[in-house]
Amino acid sequence: MATGRGGNGPSKRDRREEAREHARLMREEARKRAQRRKWWIQGSIGVAAIAILAVIGLIVYNGVSASANVANPKNMVSNGIVLTSTTKAVTTPAIAKGANPTPTTQSNGAGKANITMYVDYQCPYCNQFETANATQIGQWLDAGIATVEIHPIAILDNSSSGTKYSTRAANAAACVANYDPNTFYAVNSALFANQPAEGGTGLTDAKILSVLKGAGASSAAITKCVNDQTFKEWVTSATNRVLTKPLPNSTMAKLTGTPTVIVNGKQYTGSLSDAKAFLQFVGSAVQAASTSTPTPTPTPSK
Repeated sequence: MATGRGGNGPSKRDRREEAREHARLMREEARKRAQRRKWWIQGSIGVAAIAILAVIGLIVYNGVSASANVANPKNMVSNGIVLTSTTKAVTTPAIAKGANPTPTTQSNGAGKANITMYVDYQCPYCNQFETANATQIGQWLDAGIATVEIHPIAILDNSSSGTKYSTRAANAAACVANYDPNTFYAVNSALFANQPAEGGTGLTDAKILSVLKGAGASSAAITKCVNDQTFKEWVTSATNRVLTKPLPNSTMAKLTGTPTVIVNGKQYTGSLSDAKAFLQFVGSAVQAASTSTPTPTPTPSK
């Protein structure tokens, strides 16, 4: 057997073979490590994907469950309350849990104004419109020449220093709709008459109850409903709906601000503080609706 220099140790060829074998073993170990790393990454991704899907599923489930369990007020099946006089509301069952609101069927003929209003009780522009027009709208209601559908929503919670007055006031309105609907017109006006300043803390629940009582709506059930914020989730749901979906009985794709006032399908865009301007708009909208309403064909006499 050939030996290296001095006759001891492996030969040059043996050292080359040993180096090649060592290199092969290192390559094999590197390949195995790479394979193990690939399996680990793939497994981690798979676990992460399963976890993400589980979270999404939980969110969807909770969202559906929450929607299905929302307490909806009676007499607001459209998410609004319909008034036929200042002291008379149309009674309806509550929206079934998990169901969608049912749009109000409006009759635009016979010279009647169907007025739909989306309001936030913290909104100063809503207050301007209310102050200018509540008296004449009430007169139209009591004369039987108009209906009013009021949708309380909450888009200005950030304007009450964290007390979420918009939501609490809309909840209070829903409590009145549920338990004492015939006082709703007076309560609506009273909430605007007592509107807190933007940027303040809003009215306390006790003060809200005092305002409701002053407008004729007072009972143990209403007190509990206001204090418990029974319809808080309904307020959120109703608000989200109008901000993302078409408004019934109109051509509006969604709500863009408050107040939004629609008369016989047409949005009012005039001055909020000019009662005469709104009067003229209503007259024009009623006339246009009456003109476009087909005249019934007479039944031939026998």
